[in-house]
Amino acid sequence: MQNNIENKTVIITGASSGIGEATAKQLASKGAKVVLGARRADKLEQIVTDITSAGGEAIYQVLDVASQAENDAIVKLAKETFGRVDAIFLNAGLMPSSPVSALKTDEWHRMVDVNITGVLNGVAAVMPEFTAQKSGHILATSSVAGLKAYPNAAVYGGTKWFVRSFMEVLRMESAMEGTNIRTATIYPAAINTELLETISDKGTQEGMKALYDTYGISPDRIADVVSFALNLPADTTVNEFTVGPANQPW
Repeated sequence: MQNNIENKTVIITGASSGIGEATAKQLASKGAKVVLGARRADKLEQIVTDITSAGGEAIYQVLDVASQAENDAIVKLAKETFGRVDAIFLNAGLMPSSPVSALKTDEWHRMVDVNITGVLNGVAAVMPEFTAQKSGHILATSSVAGLKAYPNAAVYGGTKWFVRSFMEVLRMESAMEGTNIRTATIYPAAINTELLETISDKGTQEGMKALYDTYGISPDRIADVVSFALNLPADTTVNEFTVGPANQPW
């Protein structure tokens, strides 16, 4: 298959570990120029070193996706460094799941800030570029909790249902407007990342850890899906990917 990834400039949020890190390394190995954003500078610096040592091209910027200015800045950095932006992978997310009755309202609001506002900010930052060049690919990490309801995931799932709806409307509007902006929404099941570390509710944490210990698969599997989506010809969109362990009954 033709390599449509080579020389594409791809911004990745939530890039300091897990799915973001795996995707950055895989895309760079296929010739993409990757621009990494996350909050942990030390982790980003190490990933960039790993990529460049292997012959790839990568830069990073500390990014809080809840800040519109910081999203705008990473798009500006990508364009100034590599000349253009071809795709953005909106992957930053938090999953401090808990029962509604636990009233962990600070965690609710932080999930909205990162999982919803972070997606909106990333799209707002990149849309002027994509609209002007009449091309671009917007990818986002939702969750199987964005496809069906799960106990302890009322707020988390709600943020991921939002991503599902928003991305589908964005795809439809872009087709109608003739801007050639493609979308891909990914719904992972149990993928071994740092997501579980954000869960403060003890009962939920224990249950989720047991589930992931039993079923969890490598974040490289999601990187494979991102690569597949980005490698498609410009006239083709696969807009949704539900991905998880073959032995998990999600």
